[in-house]
Amino acid sequence: MSGHSKWSSIKHKKAAVDAKRGKVFTKLIKEITVAARMGGGDVNANPRLRTAVQAAKSGNMPKDNLARAIKKGTGELEGVSYEESTYEGYGPGGAAILIEILTDNKNRAVADIRHIFSKCAGNLGENGCVAWMFDKKGYIAIEKASADEDLVMETAIDAGAEDVREDEDNFEIITEPDDFETVKEAIDAASISYFDAEVTMLPQSTTNLEGKEAEQMVRLMGMLDDCEDVQKVYTNADIPDEMAD
Repeated sequence: MSGHSKWSSIKHKKAAVDAKRGKVFTKLIKEITVAARMGGGDVNANPRLRTAVQAAKSGNMPKDNLARAIKKGTGELEGVSYEESTYEGYGPGGAAILIEILTDNKNRAVADIRHIFSKCAGNLGENGCVAWMFDKKGYIAIEKASADEDLVMETAIDAGAEDVREDEDNFEIITEPDDFETVKEAIDAASISYFDAEVTMLPQSTTNLEGKEAEQMVRLMGMLDDCEDVQKVYTNADIPDEMAD
C-alpha cells in the first residue's frame, strides 16, 4: 500500500477542525479564483474549476462566497493575483515531501516553508529533488466498513479505473487524471460513499517511519498544511496506523 490513505484520513479529520476556523474556505477560494482565471468561469468547460467547486460545495461553502471567488478569477470583481509554485524537500528519516502553493507573496511563502522544515527535522531541497518519486493520479478512498467490495471493484473497473487497491481498512481507487471525473461520477451514481476524492500525487514507493521520526513527520505535515500559502502537501512517508487515529 502507498500509505496515502493514512494521510487522507489525517487530512480528513484535520479538515473538520480547520473548517471551524475558516481555513478550508480560504484554500478553496484561492483554488477557485486561480482556476477561473486560468480556464474561465464556466464549470462545464473548466475541469479544474469544476473540481474546486465540487470541493467547495462538499465543504458547505456559501453560494455567495463561491460566486465571488469565480468572479474575482474572471476579472468581474477586483481580486488578489496569486502565483502558483511547487517546492520539494525531505522530512524526518529522509521522507520525500512535495508542496503546492498559491501565494500573493512568494518570498513570504518560501521563508515560512523553510522555517517549518527547520523546526521539524526536515530540509527544503532543490527543484526536481523528489518530484520524480511521485505520479499524478486520480484517487478515491473508501472505508471498507461502509462499502461492498464487489460493487466497488465492478463499478471502478467498468468506469475505467487503473487499479483498485486495499488495506485492512480502506479501498483505494486509482485512475489516470483524465479518467478521474468519469470514475468519480460512476462511484457517485452507485451511491458508494468515500472520504477522499481528488487528483493527487501518489508516491511510487514509501519510506517507513517509526517513533520520534513518525511524530515529527505528522507535525511537519500539519504545520505545512496550516501555512496560509500552502494548498496541498504530499509525502512518501508511511507511518504506523495508530498515528492516523
